[in-house]
Amino acid sequence: MSGCCVPAREPQDSGAKAAPSVDTVVHRSADSGPARLQYARLPGGAFAMGDPFGEGYPNDGEQPVHDVHVDAFSIAVTAVTNAQFAAFVDATGYVTDAERFGSSAVFHLAVQARDEDIVGRITGVDWWIEVQGADWAHPYGRRSLWRELPRHPVVHISWFDASAFCAWAGARLPTEAEWEYAARGGHVGQRFPWGDELTPDGEHRCNIWQGVFPEENTLADGYLTTAPVRTFEPNDFGIYQTSGNVWEWCADWFATDYYSKSRHQNPPGPDHGTRRVMRGGSYLCHDSYCHRYRVAARSSNTPESSSGNLGFRVIQRRA
Repeated sequence: MSGCCVPAREPQDSGAKAAPSVDTVVHRSADSGPARLQYARLPGGAFAMGDPFGEGYPNDGEQPVHDVHVDAFSIAVTAVTNAQFAAFVDATGYVTDAERFGSSAVFHLAVQARDEDIVGRITGVDWWIEVQGADWAHPYGRRSLWRELPRHPVVHISWFDASAFCAWAGARLPTEAEWEYAARGGHVGQRFPWGDELTPDGEHRCNIWQGVFPEENTLADGYLTTAPVRTFEPNDFGIYQTSGNVWEWCADWFATDYYSKSRHQNPPGPDHGTRRVMRGGSYLCHDSYCHRYRVAARSSNTPESSSGNLGFRVIQRRA
């Protein structure tokens, strides 16, 4: 595994167990109880997609800014929570990729695990520790439990895991264009959902790193790792935390040059690829090495990958 924002797991070899097919997951509507998903109905329309400030990393392909039109859609107002994902697992018996592989990446200051569970630091990004038994139900290792964080976003979720949840919940992952349209909240050319200043009047509006990364977090926003999904004010579409907290999977394959050839109407992303788009940044973002918590920012990872800062939100599938 390697990577900066989210460590990457290499695709499985031919002898490994195949990822569970989404088609095998029994659909059961997540419309009541702990699995209830709340959606915001967005009207759709045209918007300018991409980075108007030229602040993105060249290999992320945030430019050129281009006009995009998306049809109306309903998107979950928050990332999927631990309680919602637990309802899915209880209903289906689904086993995530992190569980099947036996380990996942945990931020070094957050590990709650036995010494024998520590596989080691990940080369090149040594703030990530590979921990046996770390998964959605044990977000920091075997000595942690999701029940202690029911309203926090579920993490250690691969793209395949997110897609399986969608199949059960009558949902789908957002396209990258739909995600950015929702994240912007109806505003044009802003860095963040609330404007261009990161902390207007000194107020923290998202969960990212403060201090000296990766050793000292002042906790000025109140959180070392994930925050509950409704901690900060929503944008003007009623969508919570599209900057920081956890990375969110999108449906699209990733390509650096896609914006230069993207279609105008409901762009679906490239036809093929090796990595899927991630959006939004996470609690580990800090401008000393990664300012991908801007609404235009893009990143990507292999669809098998999982870590303690990677989750997802969903769009309601049309009947």
